[in-house]
Amino acid sequence: QVQLVESGGGLVQAGGSLRLSCAASGSIFSINAMGWYRQAPGKQRELVAGITSGGSTNYADSVKGRFTISRDNAKNTVYLQMNSLKPEDTAVYYCNAHGVITTSARLDAWGQGTLVTVSS
Repeated sequence: QVQLVESGGGLVQAGGSLRLSCAASGSIFSINAMGWYRQAPGKQRELVAGITSGGSTNYADSVKGRFTISRDNAKNTVYLQMNSLKPEDTAVYYCNAHGVITTSARLDAWGQGTLVTVSS
């Protein structure tokens, strides 16, 4: 019913930058909050950054000052600009849409994940 499609992952050297995108599609009226989570091998999934429909943002302490989340409400798309990447940022990054209002339901959705690898 609702699909999230991520793009922009890849391999980058430490100190480099990547920009992730996530587009939501389906019969969507609105999305309350969107965010990015990540899961490194052997670790639990953690919140990286989130943004509400009004533009309020929050970040994990480990990425503050380096990552910037933004969204285009008209396109139901969220972005994550990642600068000054470190090897410890290596993980699968997942897009999340919270409080998605569709023609028939209110639900949460997850993307399939995109791998970010930062080499030292």
